[in-house]
Amino acid sequence: MYQNVQLFIGNEWRPARAGKTIDVINPATEEVIGTLAHAEIPDLDEALAAAAKGFATWKKMTAYERSKILRRAADLIRERADHIARLMTIEQGKPVGEAKIEILGSADVIDWFAEEGRRAYGRVIPNRAPGVYQLSLREPVGVVAGFTPWNFPMSQAVRKISAALSAGCSFILKGPEETPASCAELVRAYIDAGVPYGTVQLVFGVPAQISEYLIPHPTVRKISFTGSTVIGKHLASLAGKHMKRATMELGGHAPSIVFDDADLDTAATILAANKFRNAGQVCVAPTRFIIQDGVYEQFLGKFIAKCEALKLGNGLDADTTMGPLANDRRVAAIESLLADAVAHGGKIRTGGKRAGNKGYFFEPTVITDVPLTARLQNEEPFGPVAIFSRFASFEDAITEANRLPYGLAAYAYTRNTKTATALGAEIEAGMVAINHHGLALPETPFGGVKDSGYGSEGGAEGLEPYLVTKFVTQASA
Repeated sequence: MYQNVQLFIGNEWRPARAGKTIDVINPATEEVIGTLAHAEIPDLDEALAAAAKGFATWKKMTAYERSKILRRAADLIRERADHIARLMTIEQGKPVGEAKIEILGSADVIDWFAEEGRRAYGRVIPNRAPGVYQLSLREPVGVVAGFTPWNFPMSQAVRKISAALSAGCSFILKGPEETPASCAELVRAYIDAGVPYGTVQLVFGVPAQISEYLIPHPTVRKISFTGSTVIGKHLASLAGKHMKRATMELGGHAPSIVFDDADLDTAATILAANKFRNAGQVCVAPTRFIIQDGVYEQFLGKFIAKCEALKLGNGLDADTTMGPLANDRRVAAIESLLADAVAHGGKIRTGGKRAGNKGYFFEPTVITDVPLTARLQNEEPFGPVAIFSRFASFEDAITEANRLPYGLAAYAYTRNTKTATALGAEIEAGMVAINHHGLALPETPFGGVKDSGYGSEGGAEGLEPYLVTKFVTQASA
């Protein structure tokens, strides 16, 4: 069922002009399942020219017309969800049930922005002289270039494209080379729903070549990037050099604090489910488990039991609850981090190694007694690894939670309302979830602080980066 993936440029699905392709690998079998078209500079020039034409058309359509097209795209995603979910699992690895949740959630995101774009209000400013009108208008920023990762090939792209389109911008998407087909199906839904010529382009290729060509190009007015902090800082500096607006959703190393008075069963169930979702390849995954002394051993035991109950396997199998890592690079990276942690005195309590001899499977892992000097305590593992440590007081927990330069997401469990309120105030993160896991809804902002980036995706805040303010003042002739 997997077909070779092409570029989409100027309302045409086509190969790269030079005919280059990249292999796509199934992470559960390590087999080549297809190819994708490899764009180079001539392809990018065509995409830029088409996007400029698309913007000229799309921005003139009313917000109501744009909303109707986006709503049709959301409906198409829902109709095709089963098909797209299998594609996503084959190329990315996650269980097909998780893939379908991502796809249906993406349709909800499109619906949200379809309506939010109809409410991008300007305002009338009271005048100081008779006969003067003062208007603050909201206009689309222009052509947007978006760069999205492989871990959530649809939900990462859909926030960027839908926000841009709802504001009246056109979009060039540099999709993920590891997971191109499901990303292409998202673009196909917008096209089939009726967006005009040039409104959306899709390219793949060498990420550095594409970003370093698109970002400085005068046609592009804004960029949006989701990925690692290292790459994000480089792209942000490039955008700043050319005065381009930028939204940066970067890495994290989320603290998860459990207090003595927490509901331990609830905490273990929710935190384990979200730690090992998508094999831990989630920027907001709970990672550093900071447990109060009085319940440390009890909570650790409950969490390990949840971990060991997971069924590792091919995401297409009905009983699989955790699939493989997305590529061989992730396996090597996690092995290196764990080896360093153990060399520093860390104790692996369960898991800790690659599973089987075929596919990029890695056991769900819990490790304790890792000193702060180990790489694992300072670098995002981006995999199925939970790091456990103790704390005594509230101040100790906050110190550890805020120790790193990251500030994307944080989690905490306590029955004490005063403690919960203080956590929301003291934790340095763009998103804090207390006693549940309530992030990434279409109507809520999503983004980080410090080295985890800037700007929000989702909610009313998600539309703002795609709009510019124009002040118009007019006096009676």
